[in-house]
Amino acid sequence: MKVLVVDDEKDIRLLFEQKFRKEIRNRDVEFAFAYSGEEALQCMERYKHEAVLILSDINMPGMDGLELLNKIKTKHKEPPPVVMMITAYSDQENYSKAMELGADDFITKPVDFSELKEKIKPYNGLS
Repeated sequence: MKVLVVDDEKDIRLLFEQKFRKEIRNRDVEFAFAYSGEEALQCMERYKHEAVLILSDINMPGMDGLELLNKIKTKHKEPPPVVMMITAYSDQENYSKAMELGADDFITKPVDFSELKEKIKPYNGLS
């Protein structure tokens, strides 16, 4: 399963690679990382929309995660990617806006990786 992680914090890559070490080694999951909304859209084009799952931070400079979500759900319909929004803020406004724009799930920071693995199981059959 291909996963695109979008977050302006560059250390997120190391964290995901550590937490998913076994799944990466077993080739159950393959990660790509983008550090802005703009870079994420470029990745989507470059990879010909191969991402099955997109994990996007909401609060980023430039194009924020909600704008990115809107662009992804508008432009990439076949097949539609699963988009989970990640934020440090669990406020109702961001949640409502994300769900209105078509988010498939909402995750708060700090990310509980055990919970995240459970949430992505239906899309990859991870154990």
